[in-house]
Amino acid sequence: MSEDFNMFCYQCSQTARGSACTVKGVCGKDALVARLQDNLIFAMKGISAYNYHAKELGKTDAEVDEFLTKGLYSTLTNVNFDVGDLIQLGLDAGEANFKVMKMLKEAHIEAYGEPVPAEVKVGAQGGPAIIVTGHDLKALEELLKQTEGTDVKVYTHSEILPAHGYPELAKYESLAGQIGGAWIDQKKVFSDYNAAILGTTNCVLPPKDAYADRLFTMDIVKIPGAAVIEDYDFKPLIDKAIELGGPEAEELSSVTTGFGLSTILSLAPKIKELVLDGKIRRFFLVAGCDTPNPRMNYYREFVKEVPEDCIVLTLACNKFRFNDLDLGDIEGIPRLLDLGQCNDAIVAIELAVALCELFEMELNELPLTIVLSWMEQKAAAILWTLLYLGKTDMFIGPVLPAWANEDILNVLVGNYNLTPVSTPKEDLKKILG
Repeated sequence: MSEDFNMFCYQCSQTARGSACTVKGVCGKDALVARLQDNLIFAMKGISAYNYHAKELGKTDAEVDEFLTKGLYSTLTNVNFDVGDLIQLGLDAGEANFKVMKMLKEAHIEAYGEPVPAEVKVGAQGGPAIIVTGHDLKALEELLKQTEGTDVKVYTHSEILPAHGYPELAKYESLAGQIGGAWIDQKKVFSDYNAAILGTTNCVLPPKDAYADRLFTMDIVKIPGAAVIEDYDFKPLIDKAIELGGPEAEELSSVTTGFGLSTILSLAPKIKELVLDGKIRRFFLVAGCDTPNPRMNYYREFVKEVPEDCIVLTLACNKFRFNDLDLGDIEGIPRLLDLGQCNDAIVAIELAVALCELFEMELNELPLTIVLSWMEQKAAAILWTLLYLGKTDMFIGPVLPAWANEDILNVLVGNYNLTPVSTPKEDLKKILG
C-alpha cells in the first residue's frame, strides 16, 4: 500500500487540502488511530444488524444499546486518540456482539424451536415460486403463513438456508427447498429462474434488467425501482409469483443444515470417546463471508485437504464454497456440520465453550482451529467477539476488506497471533504438524 494512503479521513472541515487526510490528521490523529476507529465503526455496524433482528422479535439489551452510543461517540473528531483504549473498545465491541448474538439466538429458538438437522432439496421443483434471500427469519415466517393454501413454493437463497432446520418454519408445506448458493451468485440465479424475489436484509444487489420487475424488498432494505413490501403484507409478491407461473422442474441435489447446539451436544459422549481413542484428531471451524474473488477457492481446497480423522464445522455464506462435498462421517458423526447463517455465529462460540468443559481444557488448548474468511461488517464484529473471549492463533484471509491494512494486521498479528492464510497444504501442515 502506498504511503500516501496509510489513512483516509474526511470527517471534518480541517482535512488536508480540503479533501481528506491521507498521511496524518490535521487534528493530530495518526494512521493507526484512524484505522482502529474505522474498525470500531465496522464492528458496531455488525452489532447493529444483530440488534435490529433481535428487536424485530421483541428482544432488547440496554447494555448493547449503551455500548453502541459510546462506541460511535468515541469515533467523533478529537475525542479518542488513545491506541490502547481503541483496542479495548474493539474488545468491548466483541463483548457487546456476544450479548446481542446470544439474545438473537434465544429469540429465534423461542419463536421457531431449536434447529435440527435437515436435508434440503436444492433446485426448482416446478410451479409458481418465490426466492427469499437475506437473513430475516421473521419475514420468512410471515411469508410462509401467507403462501399456505396456495400453489406457490418458497425457496431460500444464500444465508436463509438454515431456516429449514427450525421446526416451526419447516412445518410449512410451502417451504420447498433452496435455490442457488451464496449472495454472489444472485444476478445469475435470479435471472435464470422465473420466480418472484424477496430481499429481506443486507447482501441484496441492484438487479439486472432480467429480473428487476420481479424483485421486492422490505423493511429497511431499499433498491431503486424495486417494489417495497409494507407491514409484512406479501400479497403483491405472491400475486407476482402466480402471474409468472414459475420455473420448470429440474434435477435436484441436496445439502444438509440445521446442526444446532443441542444436537451436537447430544453427541458429546460419542465425540469425547472418539477424540480420546484418536479417531477424531481435530476440529476445524471454516466460516465467514464469501466474495467473487478466485482466491476464495482456498476454502474449498482447504476442506478437501482436511484429513479424514477431522471434523469441519461451518457457518455463514462461506460454506457454499464446499457444502456440496460429501465428507462422510466418523462412526456416525458427520464430518461436515453446518451450524447456520452468520447470525448463528454464537452457536460456534457456545460449542467451543462446551468443548472446553467436555475436555477440561482452556479455549486455546482445544484441538480446534478457526479458519475465517473476513469481509463485511458482521464478520468484523464476530472476529472481535472471538478476541474478547481470548481466542488466539486463528487463520484469516485470503481476501481481507480494504480498510484492514497493514496497521490493523500488525495489531491483530502482534496481539492475537492471527495468521494470514497461505495455501491449504501449507496451512494444514502448520496446524497438524
